[in-house]
This record gives sequence, structure tokens and C-alpha cells, in this order.
Amino acid sequence: METKSRIIETATALFQLKGYKGVGLNELLRECKITKGSLYHHFPNGKEELLIACLHSLNESITAQIEGIFAHYPTTLEATEAMIDMLIGQYEKTGTIIGYTVSSMVSEMATLSAPVRTACAELYYNTQAIYSKKLMAEGFTESSAQSIAVSLSALVEGGMMLCLAQKSSEPLRTVSDVLPKLLRN
Repeated sequence: METKSRIIETATALFQLKGYKGVGLNELLRECKITKGSLYHHFPNGKEELLIACLHSLNESITAQIEGIFAHYPTTLEATEAMIDMLIGQYEKTGTIIGYTVSSMVSEMATLSAPVRTACAELYYNTQAIYSKKLMAEGFTESSAQSIAVSLSALVEGGMMLCLAQKSSEPLRTVSDVLPKLLRN
């Protein structure tokens, strides 16, 4: 694996586990098995530039994963339930949800850095576009589909954060239970 890709992959996992501020430069260098010079060679503007690269990488992988799930199921309800079941399975297997949520990074950094906020917002826009497109294909108006997509994004993201905070998969199960009401046309 190319050094830059390895740095992004390792840093992404660290940032998701500990938050941006919770990962010190020395820990980042140690875990990535690189020198400070190597970090600044690949990311001349330092740790924040690396965070933005991590967010772009997450955006690509999460968007592709959601697109795949939504292409596989005929309805938004079935696709969303499958996505939530996958998240619950990951949480119950590992005790965390890695590679799927950027909420911790948004809450920690978005008010401090416009480029970080923009990178985070892209992921939410992409997922909402996937949800909205599927909903419109099911007959929802564009306005209704967009409103539901925002609500769905907030429910799933909030459910993931509550799972982590409460150390339980129940919040995502609750989200799954209310989906049929939200997705009624």
C-alpha cells in the first residue's frame, strides 16, 4: 500500500476512535510508522490537511457502501433497514461503529475550520442525495423526499452516536422501528 494511503487509513481509524484532538502528533507518527518529515511531505499543512484527506476517503467509502445497499433493495425502507442491520451487527461485533460516522469529527472541528466543515458536509449531502433519489423513485415529491432524506440522515447518524454513548445497539433498533412511519408515502 502506498505510504499516503496507509497514513490516511491509519489516521482515519485513530480520528474516529479518539477524535481529532485526542490524537497527538507523536501517536499519529508512531501508529502510521512514519517520521514527521514524511507526514509533512504528504500533508504540507499538517494534521488538519490529513483530517480533510481522511474525511474525503470516508466520504468515498461510505457513499459507495450506501449506494450499493440502496441499489440492492427495491425500497428505501428495505435498504435503510439493511443498512441499520449492518451497523447494528458491526456495533455488536466490535463495540463501536468505525468507518461509517463522522459525527465526532464534525462536533469537534466543524466550528473551528471551514475546510473541515465542508468536507464533513459533503458526506451528509451525498447520503441525503442517495436517500432522496430512492424516495423520488418511489413516488415521493422532490420536496418531501429531500425533507425525509434530512430526517433519515439525522436519525441514522444520531442513532449511531447514541449507540456509542449508551454502549448499546438499542438506539439503532429504535430508529429501525420508526422507519415505516417516516417512509410512508
